[in-house]
Amino acid sequence: MDLHLSKAEPTTVERDTIDAAFGALTHPTSREDRPTRSHHAGHDARAQRHLLLPVLHAVHDAVGWISEGALNHVARTLSVPPAEIYGVATFYAMFAVEPRAPRVVHVCDDVACGPYGGEEIVTALTEALGPEGGSAGGGEQACWVRSPCLGLCERAPAVLHQRTAQPDLSQAPARPDEVLAAARTDEPAAAAALADQADAAFADTRVSAPQTGRGAHLPGGGPLRLLRRVGVVDPESLDDYRAHGGYAALRRAVDLGPTRVITELEDSSLTGRGGAAFPTGVKWKGVAGAPERPHYLVCNADESEPGTFKDRVLMEGDPFALIEAMTIAGYVTGARTGYLYIRGEYPLATRRLEHAIGAARARGFLGDDVMGEGFGFDIELRRGAGAYICGEETALLESIEGFRGEPRNKPPFPSVVGLFGKPTAINNVETLYNVLGVLDQGGQAFAEIGGGRSTGTKLFCVSGAVGTPGVYEVEFGATLRELLDLAGGVRGDLRTVLLGGAAGGFVMPEDLDVALTLEGARDIGATLGSGVVLVFDRHADLTGTLRRIAAFFRDESCGQCVPCRVGTVRQEEALARLERDTPIGSRETEIALLDDLARVMRDASICGLGQTAPAAVASALQLGLLDRPHGSRNGKVPSA
Repeated sequence: MDLHLSKAEPTTVERDTIDAAFGALTHPTSREDRPTRSHHAGHDARAQRHLLLPVLHAVHDAVGWISEGALNHVARTLSVPPAEIYGVATFYAMFAVEPRAPRVVHVCDDVACGPYGGEEIVTALTEALGPEGGSAGGGEQACWVRSPCLGLCERAPAVLHQRTAQPDLSQAPARPDEVLAAARTDEPAAAAALADQADAAFADTRVSAPQTGRGAHLPGGGPLRLLRRVGVVDPESLDDYRAHGGYAALRRAVDLGPTRVITELEDSSLTGRGGAAFPTGVKWKGVAGAPERPHYLVCNADESEPGTFKDRVLMEGDPFALIEAMTIAGYVTGARTGYLYIRGEYPLATRRLEHAIGAARARGFLGDDVMGEGFGFDIELRRGAGAYICGEETALLESIEGFRGEPRNKPPFPSVVGLFGKPTAINNVETLYNVLGVLDQGGQAFAEIGGGRSTGTKLFCVSGAVGTPGVYEVEFGATLRELLDLAGGVRGDLRTVLLGGAAGGFVMPEDLDVALTLEGARDIGATLGSGVVLVFDRHADLTGTLRRIAAFFRDESCGQCVPCRVGTVRQEEALARLERDTPIGSRETEIALLDDLARVMRDASICGLGQTAPAAVASALQLGLLDRPHGSRNGKVPSA
């Protein structure tokens, strides 16, 4: 291919980093197992395009940004036009293609953190470091930016530190003085100590999962299932994991064989826990029976829905369980390679999973002959870089392949034409943890918990105006009231609950006795979605909250289709005018506009982001929440 490159060249550090990253990531079997989309000259180089995202991470981590020279060197190495490489690099919020300070503080100002200290941190950093994105005079080496949800809602407020040539770290709950001190920490030894302190702050997993610990149980008295090892095992010890039942499920899967495992999954009625609720047994059966080879497995660990953090808690507290569950999935579906795609804002979970993969590989639980049972399976970890849309399954596949994370049209579905055009099983983190439970107790016993399409236990992310925010595990069928009581009850007078996340809807106090099942939520016009339960009291600014949700979808739209690209902008603009009490025409006109936008986005958007972007707004309009300050259905929204 005749590449048209600019004259910019990489620095020595950039060149060495890029070459080393490609060298470390290249596998001898990559040509056979990972076909490229193109069959022109340069096929061998472009067959490595799936390495683009980790290589961009490598150079960004080392230098702090991705220069034009670095982009040229990557383009030359892959034999891919530089415009395409630039398009990928600029798609992700965590990558910078312009010089910036070597330390960047991402401050969460989303629905859970903004009202609970996030804005105070923004004010303090503005005074100390200058405006967003830039540093103050005097040689300041740090800057700050606003961030969507960082998945630390139970510890609000939260920040993420990106630091050149040093590991990223999270702070939560964060205080302005501590954030500023971390941002200005310059010495490598001090920075390393700070990272150790941050990791230690997360060591007490009971802060994030208050039910957990030895002897913990479900509200009905039964044992915890998904959270049973969180807070009990050492997350960095394979031996401790095995001492607590680890790898017994994989052994049983091998004893049963792939066909029997699929039968157990079908008997269990296990559905996906990422929001779509598709039957897991049906998905695995379709991939396992697909004649085209190779098959692939993908774990979607890119939970980025505002208010969601359950997968993070599982991965931080019980990482080996995810490796075991993925190995079972690979064995059953006939996949030799699995990709674990984790969101870039989860540094501790990423480090623990990297360690778990390495430990499992060293002990024969991953590799060419898993446990000596004659089948091969291995896992490659892919770190996202700040793009909510990559939680959509086909956008995630595009991202892994080294393209912009834009959703594909369906059909064909990934089980038929997925990663690299081959049959692919894609499962959410919580879904895979449930597979271990199905094999531990059997499919029929699993199905006896809950009922209908809602079987087993479910994790809920409870945050906002409750006594003890955190991840809670309950059996399907528990009521919303019981869940809130488990979380320490509502602080203040309950106004409403956002159920299912930013793509969900609001429920009112009179709905607290709804059964938390797929069917129960549907009966009241709601959805369980990703398991978000965000509680608002009478003092909450719901119009401002909705405007923030709309701004989130505006920022996260990939821009591929007009209904979403334009609709999310117009929705946010209308809500901003209502928040300022400066409607165009009248409030009724603005509300009618929001209703029209919702219908267009639902009916015409390509993927679930655009289709659900107006969900919370439409729900609030239906319930009259925009017109009801402090719970009165007849009031007017106060001026912002």
